Amino acid sequence: MKELKYDELLNIETEGNQRGYNKSFHYHRYEPTPYQALEKLFAEYELTSSDHIVDFGCGKGRLNFFIHYLFGASVTGVEMNEVLYEEAIENKANYLIKAKNKGEIQFQCCLAEKYEINPLDNRFYFFNPFTIPIFWKIINNILVSVEKYKREVDVILYYPSEDYIYYLENNTLFELIKDIQLPGLYENNANERFLIYRLAY
Repeated sequence: MKELKYDELLNIETEGNQRGYNKSFHYHRYEPTPYQALEKLFAEYELTSSDHIVDFGCGKGRLNFFIHYLFGASVTGVEMNEVLYEEAIENKANYLIKAKNKGEIQFQCCLAEKYEINPLDNRFYFFNPFTIPIFWKIINNILVSVEKYKREVDVILYYPSEDYIYYLENNTLFELIKDIQLPGLYENNANERFLIYRLAY
């Protein structure tokens, strides 16, 4: 299904990339994950309605609405850009007019590293939204939360940076469980894939 068709189906507007630049070089510009990529991801990696997904750098909320629509899972979008956050809130209002699933959808406007990990949060999504020092802090926040509240935790990377991969594989107990390559794209660009890491105890 084409990008706009999904937006129409979900009654949202998530097209377009961010104009201008963020005030901090640590945060990258918003670009939504293509729906075609999300279709491939969720054909090979299933969520359940009891999962709680956090999307760091959620922008206008595309991933959040797509997951809620498919799985009825609870989703939280974390976005530091106030304009994008307001667009996500507007999308939520429009989406809920048609939505039938029960999972909760929420958005928080804050720096990603300031987001307080909820004891129920168990799936964390990153589309390369910021530099490695911010990623370190968030992974540490996740690990501290898991120490307090034991649970299965996955980190999902799209278009993964070498720094993210190196850090997870050499400095944490996360282990790669899936490498989902996007056909027709991966052959020309090795970043066109999802890597899913699960915390090993």
